Amino acid sequence: MIRKIAFALGLGLVPAAALAQDAAQPADAEATYEAARNQLGILQYCNDQGFSGTEAVETQAQLIALLPGGDAAAGDAAESKGAEGTVAISGTEIALSEAAENQGSTVESTCQQIEAAVNQIADSLPPAG
Repeated sequence: MIRKIAFALGLGLVPAAALAQDAAQPADAEATYEAARNQLGILQYCNDQGFSGTEAVETQAQLIALLPGGDAAAGDAAESKGAEGTVAISGTEIALSEAAENQGSTVESTCQQIEAAVNQIADSLPPAG
């Protein structure tokens, strides 16, 4: 969840006030699940473009496995949007290219930043299994 928040804030998609809400609320858990699935899709997109490796994709999948299960259909849709290069968080959708441009960056650089942040927490996750 921390990674999702950092990513969303970095792209300017989530107002800081939204983060003050209680994460235990079901709606927030669902939004977190969908955002994490979207980020998995974004990482797959980045990998397909040759901008990142598979380790971040695998780590993101591990993170999702640690979250409370959400609506599978909504998660599939969010992940699919991500795989097409669309960031979809809390009802807001923006092309990754546009989000990167808004931050004065490129898609490649943004992908590498996301990859680095996700890979940084890989060692702190329980072993996959």
